[in-house]
Amino acid sequence: MSEVNRELADFLRRARSQVDPSRAGLPADGRVRRVPGLRREEVALLAGVSTDYYTRLEQGRRITPSTGVVDAIARALDLDSAGRAHLGNLIGRRSASAPRRAAPVQRVRPGLYQFLDALENQPALILGRRSDILATNRMSRALFADFDQFLPRDRNYARWMFLGDEPRNLFLDWEIQARAAVESLRLEVGHDPDDRATRALVDDLIDKSDDFRQWWSQHRVYQRTYGSKRLRHPVVGELTVEYETLTLPDDPEQTLFVYTTEPGTSSRQAINVLASWAISEEKTTPDIGTIRQS
Repeated sequence: MSEVNRELADFLRRARSQVDPSRAGLPADGRVRRVPGLRREEVALLAGVSTDYYTRLEQGRRITPSTGVVDAIARALDLDSAGRAHLGNLIGRRSASAPRRAAPVQRVRPGLYQFLDALENQPALILGRRSDILATNRMSRALFADFDQFLPRDRNYARWMFLGDEPRNLFLDWEIQARAAVESLRLEVGHDPDDRATRALVDDLIDKSDDFRQWWSQHRVYQRTYGSKRLRHPVVGELTVEYETLTLPDDPEQTLFVYTTEPGTSSRQAINVLASWAISEEKTTPDIGTIRQS
């Protein structure tokens, strides 16, 4: 069984185990449930396909469902939009026969660096494939970490979240943020399960982080679009930042994250103080290179 087939089989089994049978609208059959979630035949019933068909799909056999069947299975498994996209990616990739080409190196346009720098009071950064940190502005370096000074291999948000020294102390909601990083990476693997750099990152994190290993095995997926983060910053104390994401039109694998604070709150006051501190720090720190020059 290929790697893609294993990904699909694992996702379907775990998604099925997480569905509450009492809320699935199934007729009672009086049987005792020995495992959580739905049985295969129940998913098939809800999706309107034969039990044999669904079983072969869950086993990773070489069948390619229609869009309608994929949608029906997604509804039966109560998948959200990220889960539906992940299922579609895993199924769609199985029949791809075109030769693979190495992914091009991601570059950030000069105009985007200027845009980041223009956001003087808003932390902002750009993430690329597998959550690589491609570009940051002064405020994001002050709020999170000076990623520009990391070794190139370490400029990765998931790697920093699980293996870095700061995140567990910085994020008051570290578990929430770390789980989101795992689930976002899981979603990306569905787009390109054979990407060597992504697999190397995942294997390294599985080897070095018990938390990552546990959450990765759950095969949950998540699409980061907006949300909040609660921090205890060593300079300005506790604050909450809201983030919005924008996919860049010239490269759909680059995502801009912009962080803001609510007006009139202690968090807004803290971010303003941090902005002043960051300016003073920049004036006293010698320029030893940036991520865009590496």
